[in-house]
Amino acid sequence: MLWFFFCLALLVVAYFTYGKIVEKIFVINPNRKTPAHELADGVDYMSMSNTKVFLIQLLNIAGLGPVFGPILGALYGPVAMLWIVIGCIFAGAVHDYFSGMLSVRSNGASVPSVVGDHLGKWAKHFMNVFALLLLVLVGVVFVTGPAKLLSNLTSLNVLTWVGIIFAYYILATLMPISKVIGRFYPFFGALLLFMSFGLTIGLIMSDKQFYSYGLDFMTNFDTKGLPIWPLLFVTISCGAISGFHATQSPLMARCIADEKSGRMIFYGAMILEGAIALIWCTLGLSFYESSAALQEVISKSTPAGVVHEISTALLGGVGGIIAILGVVILPITSGDTAFRSARLIIADFFNMQQKDISKRLLISIPLFAVGIVLSQVDFQTIWRYFGWANQTTAAIMLWTASAYLYKSGKFHWITTVPALFMTAVVMTYLAYEKIGFGLDMTVSTVIGIVCSVVLLVLFFRLPKNAISE
Repeated sequence: MLWFFFCLALLVVAYFTYGKIVEKIFVINPNRKTPAHELADGVDYMSMSNTKVFLIQLLNIAGLGPVFGPILGALYGPVAMLWIVIGCIFAGAVHDYFSGMLSVRSNGASVPSVVGDHLGKWAKHFMNVFALLLLVLVGVVFVTGPAKLLSNLTSLNVLTWVGIIFAYYILATLMPISKVIGRFYPFFGALLLFMSFGLTIGLIMSDKQFYSYGLDFMTNFDTKGLPIWPLLFVTISCGAISGFHATQSPLMARCIADEKSGRMIFYGAMILEGAIALIWCTLGLSFYESSAALQEVISKSTPAGVVHEISTALLGGVGGIIAILGVVILPITSGDTAFRSARLIIADFFNMQQKDISKRLLISIPLFAVGIVLSQVDFQTIWRYFGWANQTTAAIMLWTASAYLYKSGKFHWITTVPALFMTAVVMTYLAYEKIGFGLDMTVSTVIGIVCSVVLLVLFFRLPKNAISE
């Protein structure tokens, strides 16, 4: 447990140190009017308090990723905790800050428009398609996961819960952001925090330890022999770095009152999500006697079974149910905003105003139809495609932030280094995995590195020019 608290302390310290460095490099303008004031429409653009925006941002980004991902990552051993801390501080939180603040500077534009502003129109067109693919996959993943958890707690089957969750998604996607999301998310945020810290206290008071792991960061404990590189860096996304967050940050970029709130809302929410990921990774490493024991539960009932077993064991019946509900809320409160973001991306592309509910319906109905069909596909298959699409989006957003900094004559390496790393990860993964080309690991790694180097060369060919602040 001492190692867990040390990692947690690193995240907290990073917010007050590295977070300020990132903010200083970006250069905020507290007197600049934000989109919430200049473009207020009563639906998507409206100013809200920092506390409310922070909690909404946290719930928007913290889907199943910081729970299921770290549980699956724990199969590799304590090295998973290292990736969460290093990835969150130097990649994920930086990614979230720039995706949010660049949207603020672009009148609350969705991620494809932000990418297009700094990488060109072809990048924008590609990102329009890719972001929609990711968001629909997110919406589907964040339906089936909580549906399985809720079916374990009730007499209703999974399919019934899928229908109920989709009905909620439709409502939350169509209503003004203050009516459902702004009103109920702060309460959900409190439930999420209870779940996270309640389970931490429960673990401290139990006799659970790191069993056979120790603090061995060099050994791969995965029972199936799956390689740490690059699979761990795709398996654990939310909590370390997640491209999905780039699609969510513009929602709150349309609601923050001033630019000085950006570090708290974007960098800070990611740091807190990293803490949630640490909790679940530690639970996965501590609660079960070995990686094989953890794998057995996952194989029988997916990570949802692990959540149910750990929560009821550490917090008892009532506390366990509350903790499970907290985990249920995570994906649902990200799934609804995933579809909301998809609606806004399509609206931006067709320049379609969204104040009229009939226009919101025109976009939303086909989106939900596709989502309902995909929800019937095997969860593990959807999760793998989601993982790759998620981290590829993160790499693109990091390159976008680097382009902005480079063109502005600012220190771009804070985003370029993680962009290079994530490019190597996703290209190696695509070359190696069966959902991609199924190549040899050595060949796949060479492909990943070469792709990173090629993009770096192309990056330095970008024209330098002053960007209006």
